[in-house]
Amino acid sequence: MTIWKSEHPNLNIPIHCTTYQHFFEETPNLDGAYENVTTRERLSFIDVKRKAEILSTILVERYGLQPGQTVSLFSGNTIWYPVGIWATLRAGGRVNGASPSYNVAETEHALRTAATKVLLTLPGSLDVAREAAIRVGIPESNILLLEGEAKGIASMQKLIDQAECDTSFHIMPTWQIPAGKSNKDVCGYLNFSSGTTGLPKAVMLSHGNIIAQCYQLRQLQVLSKPVLPSPEHPHGLPAYRILAIMPLFHITGLVRFVSYPVFMSGLSAMLPTFTLPTMLEAIIRYRMEELILVPPILIRLVQDSTVDPYLSDLRRTVKRWSSGSAPIAPEVIKALQRKFPDTGFRQGYGATESTACISAHPPSHFDYKYAHTGGKLVANTIAKVVALAPPDADPATHTTKEVLLGPREVGEICAKGPQICMGYLGNEAATKEAFDKEGFLHTGDVGYIDEEGLIVISDRIKEMIKVRGQQVAPAELEDLLLGHELVEDCAVIGVKDTYSGELPKGFVVLKNRGLEGVGAGRKLLEYIQSRVVGYKRIREIEFVDAVPKSPTGKLLRRILKGWERGEDDTRMKGTIVREQVKEKARL
Repeated sequence: MTIWKSEHPNLNIPIHCTTYQHFFEETPNLDGAYENVTTRERLSFIDVKRKAEILSTILVERYGLQPGQTVSLFSGNTIWYPVGIWATLRAGGRVNGASPSYNVAETEHALRTAATKVLLTLPGSLDVAREAAIRVGIPESNILLLEGEAKGIASMQKLIDQAECDTSFHIMPTWQIPAGKSNKDVCGYLNFSSGTTGLPKAVMLSHGNIIAQCYQLRQLQVLSKPVLPSPEHPHGLPAYRILAIMPLFHITGLVRFVSYPVFMSGLSAMLPTFTLPTMLEAIIRYRMEELILVPPILIRLVQDSTVDPYLSDLRRTVKRWSSGSAPIAPEVIKALQRKFPDTGFRQGYGATESTACISAHPPSHFDYKYAHTGGKLVANTIAKVVALAPPDADPATHTTKEVLLGPREVGEICAKGPQICMGYLGNEAATKEAFDKEGFLHTGDVGYIDEEGLIVISDRIKEMIKVRGQQVAPAELEDLLLGHELVEDCAVIGVKDTYSGELPKGFVVLKNRGLEGVGAGRKLLEYIQSRVVGYKRIREIEFVDAVPKSPTGKLLRRILKGWERGEDDTRMKGTIVREQVKEKARL
C-alpha cells in the first residue's frame, strides 16, 4: 500500500484562532499594505485593521449580521475588497466572492447558494447586483458599495468615515471561536467551484484551511531584497511583494493576494483592470521578482510585441515565473525560457477544494525542467493514487475495492491535509462523493507521482472544462442549449486551445435537420453568449445526427473526445460553426 507523505518538516499550525485574529491581532508586525497600482491609493495593514474593526461593528449593529451568516463580494480587484473580507471575518461571518462578470441569473444562483445577508459591490456591477438581490430577497438597503457612489446605495467608506467622527461609536469585541471547537470546525469562506457536474457549488473553507495554506506557502517562500524608501516608493518595498493580477474572488486571489501578504507583512499591489502595458510597468516599478500568472498572460509575454520595449528591464527584474490555475502548454514553457533564459519556473497543483495548493515546487525545483510537474506535496499533506478501474468488482454490491498505485502508475490523485476543505455548503451528496471514508479528497484528476515525489497530471476524470483557470460545467451549457427551440439534443465538451487551455464545444442535434448551417449555428452561439459570462461561451458548434449515449441514456463524453482526437476513422464530421471573436488575455 503506497501512501505518499510530504518530505517537508511538519508545521505546527495554530488551531485556536480565526484568520483575522491570527493575522491582525496575534501578529506583532503589521507592516505592509494593499496598494492600487493605477491610482497609488494605499491602505496599510494598520489602516485595514482599524477600518475592519469599525465596519464589522456596523455590519452587526446596523445590518444585523450574525456569526455564520454570509457577506458576498460582487466586485473586481480593489484595495477595499480585503476590508470587506476582514470586517466580515472579525464579526464571525462568512465571506463569499462572486465574479463581477456574472449575469443576473448567475449572480442570483451565487447569492442563493451562499445564503447572502449583505452584498458588497462596485458602481459598475450595481445593476446586476440589484436585480439578483431582488430575486433572492436581499433588501436594497443591504447592498453596499466598496468604493465609489451611486444614488440610494450606502458607501462602505462613508459609513466608516462617519463612525470615526462619532464620539459615541464603540467598536465591538472580535468574535471568538466557541469553546470546544477549533478553527478547523468554523467555516469562514465560501468559494465557488463546480466540482464535477452542475452549477457552481459553494466550497466551505475553514479558518484553519486558510491559516494552514499560508504556513505551507511560507515554508517554500524565497524572499526578495527589501527596498528602502524613495520618492517613487515613500514606504519602501518589503521583502515579500506580489502583483495581484488574478481576481480576488478566485482561490488564488483569496490566498495569495488577500491573506498571505498580511501573514508575511508584505505588499499586495493590486491591478484593478488588466492591460499588458500596465502589468509590465508594475512589474518593473515594484521590482516583482516572482509573478503568479495564468497561461493566457504567459502566452502574451512570449508572443506579443508590446513586451519588446520592456524586455531588458523585465530580464533584470524577474527571477521566477509561476503558474498554477490551469495547465500550460509545453511549447509556451519552452518559449518563456528562451525569452527569459535566466529565470526559473514554479507551479502549484490543487483546487478550490484544497485552498489552492496540494503540491508546489520547493526552491530546489525552481527550474524549467520540472515545469511539466505540479511539484511536491506541501507540508502536513499525504496523498495516494487510486486505480481508475480496479478489476475486483463485487457483483453483489457493484462496488470495487480500492487499489493503491505505486510510482509512475496512473490513477486518480487523492489528498489529505489541513488545507483540504470542509465540504460543499448544503450539498451532502457532493461532499460524500468528493471524500472517502478515510477523509481523502478525490480530486478527479488523473496522473501519477514519480519516484522523487513530483506530481504529474495527465488528464481529468472530471468533465469540467477549464478555460483560463476558470471552471465551466458542461451540464450548465447543455441545459441552456436544450432550452432553445431549435435543439433536440446536445452535448458539450472541452477542446484543447493553446491560448485558453480549453474552450467549450457543443455537439447539437437539431429538431429540423434541414436547418443545419451557419445561420442556425450563429443563432445558438449568440443565444449562449447572451446568457453566460464570457469565459463560459461556447466557441464552436458541430451539428450531428445523434450524440453518443449508453443503453441507460448516459452521455458518453469520452466518445466525443475521441471524435475530437480523430480516433474514429469512419466518422464524417458535421457542419461546424465557430465564434468569430478573437480575445486578448484578460481575466
